[in-house]
Amino acid sequence: MKKLNIYKILLLAFGLMGVFACEEELGFKEPSGSDTTIPAQISNVQVENLPGKARLTYDVPNDKSLLYVKAVYTLNSGETMEVQSSFYDNSLLVEGYADTEEHEVELYSVSRNNLLSEPVKVTIKPQEAPIWSVFESLEMANAFGGYNLTAENPTKEDISILILKENVLGEFEVDNQKSVFTSADEVESKIRGLDTLNYEFKVLVMDKWGNATDTLNKIVKPIYETELDPANFEAFPLPGDAPQVSNGARLEYAWDGRMLWPYTSFTNQSAGGPDPHIITFDTGKEAKLSRIWIRAYPEFWWTASPQWYYLTTLKRFEVYGSTDPSLSGELDDSWTLIGSYEVEKPSDSPYGEDNALDDQVASQGFNFEVDLDAPKVRYLRIRCLENWGGGTAQSINELKIYGDPR
Repeated sequence: MKKLNIYKILLLAFGLMGVFACEEELGFKEPSGSDTTIPAQISNVQVENLPGKARLTYDVPNDKSLLYVKAVYTLNSGETMEVQSSFYDNSLLVEGYADTEEHEVELYSVSRNNLLSEPVKVTIKPQEAPIWSVFESLEMANAFGGYNLTAENPTKEDISILILKENVLGEFEVDNQKSVFTSADEVESKIRGLDTLNYEFKVLVMDKWGNATDTLNKIVKPIYETELDPANFEAFPLPGDAPQVSNGARLEYAWDGRMLWPYTSFTNQSAGGPDPHIITFDTGKEAKLSRIWIRAYPEFWWTASPQWYYLTTLKRFEVYGSTDPSLSGELDDSWTLIGSYEVEKPSDSPYGEDNALDDQVASQGFNFEVDLDAPKVRYLRIRCLENWGGGTAQSINELKIYGDPR
């Protein structure tokens, strides 16, 4: 029993020695008990004014009782803010300002017994808050079946672009489905599914501290959109167009409503050569196009892991349109480039390694929007610059064309 107790005591002693050694090495500072010494103030404070904020750098005093430095300041809303920085650091960020006026910030040294030094007072003058540059860059443009909202957020701040719509009581309230919550530097929101009516929205930009811009009043009138009738589509092969593979695929299968093999358009890489493969078809009617929907052909579709971003699936391609095409097969002045596109895999995983999100997105098909300034067209050419296998052959399981044929 005595041997066991001695063994325990030795273990405890060695354990405590290890703790003390670690604390000495890491510079831990134990509370000083009843020590009422006021910690020394920081010194040499430098101010860097930034959009809606300021960075304060300073010299940390050589004071063993110092635990951290804190800044205390008041926002435009009247809310008192406090930020802290450990004694290992020498800077603080005070943020949340909505104007460019001068503001006072008090900096305190705080001891391990929570005793405060006398404040060091500094004056800051923040630059224009990020919400204003976002607001000034904000645009809402009518689009087919809705509108496109764009804005610039160069400082990548957390911002909310709030869209308010009128309710049954005639009051404007936030529509969370249309509002945008982001920290991206390039903001883009595309709203679809609206009727061709006039919609009145109010728009404002807000940051996470509740600072808000003025309110923008905007009337949106979506452009009419419908699916062009695929019953009117016909293959329109021209010289230089890539031939289909010889084991069952046909260009007309791209709009027949049937999925999987052989009901797909699938060009022959060998017979079509190494240059970009082109297919040409007639939609049967002139229309101002809004978007082209394409569903890729899934390789290994009969297995539990079909490959969508694979082999001849379009990766980079162009679409040309015409109302009166040249029959030479050349992409001459009778053809207008109406869109250049690139398919991106959501997961950005290596070739041949798709995850569940990749499968979900691809199985629903991709929408490729046509520029609103593009002219009316009837004939279309799809030119594959690169497929996912690194070649130029192309496969399209199904496609749909949308726009205004009136």
